[in-house]
Amino acid sequence: MTNATIDLTKLAAVDSRRAAKLLQGVRAATLSGQAPPIEPRPVIEESWSRMLRGGVDPEHDVREGLLTLADLELRRRESVLQEVLPVLREGLVSIADAAHHIMVVSDADARVLWREGHPSVLHKADQLGFELGADWRESTVGTNGVGTPLVARRPVQVFSAEHFVSSHHPWTCAGAPVTDPRDGRLIGVVDVSGPFDTMHPSTLALVRSVARLAEAELRNRHLAVLDRLRTVAVPLLSRTGGRALVVDTHGWPAAVHGMTPVDRVPLPKGLGPGRAVLPGFGECTVEPLPGGWLLRLDAGPAGHTGVSRVVLDLGGPREWTVTVSGPSGSWTHELSPRHAELLYLLAADPSGRTAAGLAQDVFGDPSRAVTVRAELSRVRRYLSGVLAHRPYRFHEDAEVEVVLPADPAYLLPHSSAPAVVRARGAGPR
Repeated sequence: MTNATIDLTKLAAVDSRRAAKLLQGVRAATLSGQAPPIEPRPVIEESWSRMLRGGVDPEHDVREGLLTLADLELRRRESVLQEVLPVLREGLVSIADAAHHIMVVSDADARVLWREGHPSVLHKADQLGFELGADWRESTVGTNGVGTPLVARRPVQVFSAEHFVSSHHPWTCAGAPVTDPRDGRLIGVVDVSGPFDTMHPSTLALVRSVARLAEAELRNRHLAVLDRLRTVAVPLLSRTGGRALVVDTHGWPAAVHGMTPVDRVPLPKGLGPGRAVLPGFGECTVEPLPGGWLLRLDAGPAGHTGVSRVVLDLGGPREWTVTVSGPSGSWTHELSPRHAELLYLLAADPSGRTAAGLAQDVFGDPSRAVTVRAELSRVRRYLSGVLAHRPYRFHEDAEVEVVLPADPAYLLPHSSAPAVVRARGAGPR
C-alpha cells in the first residue's frame, strides 16, 4: 500500500467519473497484489480482505435464493422494522426519488424486505438482482451498502468500484445499521442506492440520521409498553413480601419491591414459569404477566454462585454470547460489540487486566480508563458471579472456553480495537 490519500467524497461530488476511474485502478491493483495508487478506505480494505479470503468472485455476481412471496411476507410481519417504516419513508423516500435513488430496507440477514423510490432506478436495481427477497450479504454479493454495514456495525458508503463485484460499479450505496434499543440487537439496515453519478456527499449523513430517528421511535414505543406494564406491576408488588420486580420480556424493569432500583435484568434464553437463575441476582421464582414477568428473588446475597464453566462464543460474524453453567443450571447472554471485545481481552489474559491496560488495547489510549470502568460495571451487572475486579479477570475457579471463528480475519469484524486488529491479522493472508 502507498501512503497517498484523497478525499473521495469531495472528488466524487465534483467529478464522479474521475473518482470512479481512480477507484477502478485501486481495486485492480489490490486484486492483483500490486501497490494501488491510493489506499482504499479502511472499512473497504477490510471488506475486500474478507471477500478474498471467502472466495467471492470479483467478476461474477450471484443471483439465487430469492425468498418466495410467502417467506417475504412472513419476514416482513416478524421484523421490528415494520413498526418504523413510516419514519424511514418520511425521511428518505421523497429525497431518494428526487435524487434518482431508491430506499432499501433489509433485515439482519441482509434480505431485502422493502424497496421504494424512483421507478427507473427500481428497474435498474432489478437488473442487478437488487430486488425484493434478494440475499445481499457480503459473503454472497461482495462489498455493498447493505451487507457491509451489517458486518462493520456502522454506517458505510460504498462508491462505484469500492463494490467488490464489478457488476455493481455503476452504483453508489449508503447504508446504516438499525439496532433494537430494547436489547441492542441488530435488526437490519436502511440503505439509499442509485447510479454513481447521482452520488451526493451528504447521503450517508442523511441515512445515518434517519436510522437514529427510527431507533428513537422504537425507544418511545418501548417506554409506552413499560408504562402499561407498570400499571399492572405496582398494585401487584404492593401485596408481595420480600424482594421482587416486574420486568418486560427484554428484562427492563417496570417496578421493584424490597430492593434498590435496577437497570435491565439479563434474562436467560427460554425463560419460563418456575425456578430460574438470574445473572447477578441468584435464584428466583418466575411468574408470567401480560407483556412481562414477575420475578420473586430468593433471600440472601446473589454473589458468586459456584460457577464451573464459562463459554465465550465469538465464532459468529454479528452475534456473540457468553454462557455460564453451574450447579444451579446455565444461562446465556447476548453481548454487545464493546462487551464482546472486553471479555475477549480478559479471557486472553487469565492473570487479569487493569482499566488502563484495557483502554490501551481497546482505544489505543490508556487515559480512557474511565470509559472502560463504566463498560465493565455494566458487564458485572450480569457477570457479578463470574467476573472479579482489581484487576479485572474471570474467577480463578471458573473454566473459561473461548470459541473463535475458523478464520482469524472474522474475529469481531466490526472492531477497530488495536488488540483485536492484531489478533485478526494472525491468520494467513
